[in-house]
Amino acid sequence: MFGKLAGAWLGNKMASRNSGARGAILGYGAMALARRGMGPLAAGAALWWGYNKLRDRRNRAPAYPSEASPASL
Repeated sequence: MFGKLAGAWLGNKMASRNSGARGAILGYGAMALARRGMGPLAAGAALWWGYNKLRDRRNRAPAYPSEASPASL
């Protein structure tokens, strides 16, 4: 029920004040798309975050103190 109410509110905001049926249809479509698409979208975002963390960890150069590195001549 909350999804239907949120869809009606979203449709009203998307369609403007003058077209009620169009707003209801847009809201219903947006909520159906969100209901079906949020799982894969969240999984993709989690995989992308993990990939970036792994890539950053592998590409990080070791940090040595300046006195431990050889002096350039």
